Amino acid sequence: MDDFYSNLSSVNVWPINEAKGLFQFIKKSGLDINKIKFQTGYGPSGLPHIGTFGEVMRTTMVKHAFEKMFETETELVCFSDDLDGLRKIPDNVPEKHIIAEDIDLPLSSVRDPFKTHASFADHNNSKLREFLDSFRFHYNFVSATECYKNGDFNEALIQTLRKYNEIMEIMLPSLGDARRSTYSPFLPISKCSGRVLQVPTLEVDLKSHSIVYQDLDGKKVKTPVTDGNVKLQWKADWAMRWFALSINYEMYGKDLIPSASLATKICSVLGRKAPCQFFYELFLDDKGQKISKSKGNGISIDEWLRYGSKDSLSLFMFQKPKTAKRLYFDAIPRAVDDYHKHLKSFIDQEPDEKIKNPVWHIHEGEPPQSELLVPFSMLMNLAGAIGSDSINTLWSFIEKYLEIDDTKKSIAMTESMKNAINYFNDFIKPNRVFKKPSESEKKALISLIEKLSLIPSGTKGDEIQQAILDVGKENNFENNRDWFKLIYEVVLGSQNGPRLGSFISLLGIEKTITTLKRRIDEP
Repeated sequence: MDDFYSNLSSVNVWPINEAKGLFQFIKKSGLDINKIKFQTGYGPSGLPHIGTFGEVMRTTMVKHAFEKMFETETELVCFSDDLDGLRKIPDNVPEKHIIAEDIDLPLSSVRDPFKTHASFADHNNSKLREFLDSFRFHYNFVSATECYKNGDFNEALIQTLRKYNEIMEIMLPSLGDARRSTYSPFLPISKCSGRVLQVPTLEVDLKSHSIVYQDLDGKKVKTPVTDGNVKLQWKADWAMRWFALSINYEMYGKDLIPSASLATKICSVLGRKAPCQFFYELFLDDKGQKISKSKGNGISIDEWLRYGSKDSLSLFMFQKPKTAKRLYFDAIPRAVDDYHKHLKSFIDQEPDEKIKNPVWHIHEGEPPQSELLVPFSMLMNLAGAIGSDSINTLWSFIEKYLEIDDTKKSIAMTESMKNAINYFNDFIKPNRVFKKPSESEKKALISLIEKLSLIPSGTKGDEIQQAILDVGKENNFENNRDWFKLIYEVVLGSQNGPRLGSFISLLGIEKTITTLKRRIDEP
């Protein structure tokens, strides 16, 4: 291990702490350290959402930290529970009548309402893999349908059958009276309808590895628990996967803590210590509700990427996983700017500070250099101030402001401009209300115009900022905030905005004066 990575063990940042905790867990449990398996679970009953991404991103950060600290082989299993029965109609799909007709079928047998794949699960699994690949995650995708039907889970299912009574003793106290009377860890797949049945197990036959249940037609059916004839209830299924796949680490949302506790006990009954676990707080939509695949509330990944970069989304996931966060569009501009601040600070940081920097975890080591030439928030305001959706027009202002030529254009900067224009048009422009200044306010703004007209073109932002402050004092604005707020409301149609000196330097003094005059003279 080189000197840089030798600093890892002393750094206090959550992925590093998780990696250290996992190592102690493995050592104490007497498990093999040569290959460590991480798992994330996905239920394809709805389209993958940002919460799904967050779980994979955060698990990857712990996986990366563990690799660097202990120089061992790791694997990330992205498991799709696609043999589960569809229990309700998702809100965010077309052709809902198709879904309605297929209720209780395994997700891998439900017809695709999007009509692009062989099944609803295939469609959603494809979307999951598509975005995992776009973020360049290293993972092994595993399908429950394939594992059950190919016999990969047969030994674990037989062990579950052997431990049937002990598992029932764990599960029954957690259930209500009505559910307790029908519960079984085994969900047989109906011979007559193909549906996943939630019916009692009438008999257990250990010799033939079979159960007896009553099918929808009223007939008693004896079926093996192997080769895809049954599906486990999800808490038992979760434990069985830990057991069968030798999972060492998994994280999940806070709402699943009771379920994880039951799965931990079941895994122990099956004969393996449950993996090291980490729970994170939930993401909330703009109304404070938990985001959900079936509801489709909150922000989709595609929506975030219309306004912000992939790396800004990764930064959002890195920050405070133990704190519930409102995940909405207004989080994007700050996430973009904060990401680039971290990139720029990384260059001159000491090794231990580099490892605390989120970009080390986002990029699994050495991050790229920032190509954002001005803050994202400034780009949004520039788009509004010049009234243009043209990337070339924005570039012309940037080139003049930074005194660079067009050979310095970068793809990353151009993409940021597109995102900034999108954000301005979709969220800022519809809500702009330009202030009509009072007579005293108009007098102060005229003084500002006169002051700006005396400042040479190319003057730096700090000098312009001081000139603005001087005009505010001369016009009896005791509070700088009130003075800046007036300028924002008149020029940008907003109560808040960027640092004015830098923004006017970017926009240009002449353009600023023209805008102020027009706003003052408007009826």
